[in-house]
Amino acid sequence: MKYVNCLLSLFCLFFSCTNQTEKKLVEKLSLPNIIVIFADDLGYGDLSCYGQEDYQTPYLDQMAKEGIKFTNFYVAQPVCSASRASLLTGCYANRVGVSGAYFPKDSVGLHQEETTIAELVKQKGYATAMYGKWHLGHLPEFLPTTQGFDEYFGVPYSNDMWAKHPNNANFKFDDLPIVEGTETVRYLSENQDSLTTWYTQRAVNFIESNHERPFFMYVAHSMPHVPLYVSDKFRGKSGAGLYGDVIMEIDWSTGQIIEALERHNISENTLVVFTSDNGPWLSYGAHSGVTGPLREGKGTVFEGGVRVPFIAKWPNKIPAGITQEIPACTIDLLPTIAHWIEAELPTKKIDGKNISTLLQAENEAKNPHDAYYFYYKRNELEGILSGDGQWKLYFPHKYRSLEGRKGRADGQPIPYNYQTKTELALYNLEEDISETDNVVDKYPEVRSKLSVLADSMRTELGDDLQEIEGNEKRPLGNLVN
Repeated sequence: MKYVNCLLSLFCLFFSCTNQTEKKLVEKLSLPNIIVIFADDLGYGDLSCYGQEDYQTPYLDQMAKEGIKFTNFYVAQPVCSASRASLLTGCYANRVGVSGAYFPKDSVGLHQEETTIAELVKQKGYATAMYGKWHLGHLPEFLPTTQGFDEYFGVPYSNDMWAKHPNNANFKFDDLPIVEGTETVRYLSENQDSLTTWYTQRAVNFIESNHERPFFMYVAHSMPHVPLYVSDKFRGKSGAGLYGDVIMEIDWSTGQIIEALERHNISENTLVVFTSDNGPWLSYGAHSGVTGPLREGKGTVFEGGVRVPFIAKWPNKIPAGITQEIPACTIDLLPTIAHWIEAELPTKKIDGKNISTLLQAENEAKNPHDAYYFYYKRNELEGILSGDGQWKLYFPHKYRSLEGRKGRADGQPIPYNYQTKTELALYNLEEDISETDNVVDKYPEVRSKLSVLADSMRTELGDDLQEIEGNEKRPLGNLVN
């Protein structure tokens, strides 16, 4: 009898292990692949599916037809490092201590205790890769491979932080601290014509190597951030100058990635997202993008600085041909991905919320936020957007502006006025997308409601404009302190 019981126990154990193995296999096969493509300084009006008429972006236009296009999608801050921190952590950048844009000699970076999307998906066994501009710390302690990415290839800063930039003629690579990858960075920066192509080739190769398992890939283009560079295959192709050529190459790159998914029959179960880190750097004239009807650009929290193109495609989940007018933000991607793959959210507080119902265009879907908060500079709360996207309230602050002046055509910037001021201002974005009619005195109840929400956030994250420190900010990674 003991022998029979032993056999039964072994059979049950084998059956249980087999079921668990099959369950894990089924779960792995059902997990979506995730690709986030992040352009640099791309304007709201730079794609033909967003109104651009001087050149065409056929691959992104097709992606929009096969998925969803948001007309009111936002980044948390209108500058490089801060915007990327928000995308990858689901937090307002100032919550995790990130502000501005890091330079080659900076010894800071995203704190290793912060959870990125790459680390989130690792819970489910994803392969992960990052290609392109990182800009969250260049020292070995801060590079993507310390934040959940299995592999990384790219430039850790903006492509303007080199000798080729018109304002950086005295730059010397020898002045940089020598760390692992310095020679690679030197080579990439000196061959920027090939950057978009090289990022694309790496992305396609990663898909080919990992198409039989779930993967997360983050492709952060260095372009169209100045100085502009494009490969020979696209030089002069747009008929709209160098900027148009650069955007057409980014469009081509997106097409190459989608075609690689289709070759391996995994397109149906892959979420592909395309968006930008902030609006265009307007002082560069013809070498910058356009904002369409939006006010100002990069470096301000007006609509032209923080409202960006956003297209998402996932045939298994997202209906085709949808235009979504309900607002959303990059901070919402991490919790939405966590929801879709049933991963645990970070233990530390995040600011983003699950927007899966918006991406799936479900009936009566609503934005889950009371408001979005727009910080800039070190920690200035300069604006707040109502959760429904109708109202935007600005608090008195100084900002940079060209004040109507047109930029040059040769890649040289013209100066901003950094002392331009706005007083307390409220705009009804549904009727005034260009933010020209301040209605703050006409809607005191809206002003009051948004002001109360802003005060609550100031308690958490502070506000340099009101000399409030905040009690829920976390430290930046800093090798000096």
